[in-house]
Amino acid sequence: MSDDRLLRIHSAEFQSMAERVLRATELTSRLNVLPFEDEEGKSALFRQILGKPLPPRVTIYPPFYTDHGFRLDLAERVFINQNCTFLDYAGIRLGERVMVGPKATFITVGHPVDPEERRGWLSGGPIDVAENVWIGAGATILPGVSIGRDAVVAAGAVVADDVPPASLVTGSKATVHRRW
Repeated sequence: MSDDRLLRIHSAEFQSMAERVLRATELTSRLNVLPFEDEEGKSALFRQILGKPLPPRVTIYPPFYTDHGFRLDLAERVFINQNCTFLDYAGIRLGERVMVGPKATFITVGHPVDPEERRGWLSGGPIDVAENVWIGAGATILPGVSIGRDAVVAAGAVVADDVPPASLVTGSKATVHRRW
């Protein structure tokens, strides 16, 4: 799925996605109740969730949530703190040495703004996070965003636009843009 592509909710592709969401939810619920020191159990569940083993020196502290898993691409030395959510159907890539604070949320799919289209379609785009980025606690990264190398996303920030390399982005204030 890309920024300019919509997925019809009542379609075979959507049904396949929905089945994967149920499986990923089952797997993450099992992961999130394992004893913290059960490295072997966590490793086996991450292999099922992601469809491959975790890359070397990746650290993920549960609880961890994903709706798909197969489209979450983690490079080496990524750190993901507790209670993060990755809605990765359209794809999420985290480059080397990315650090993600607790309760961060990455969302690659959504619904059109138009009320007539909202219940019939999903829209979205992949998220790409370059090397050595720090995502602060409680940040939300929205569909189609790219975050440049060495950037910092402040705690609580809502990121709806691309972030240039080596920059700091802040802010979460909601603003009315239009009414219908």
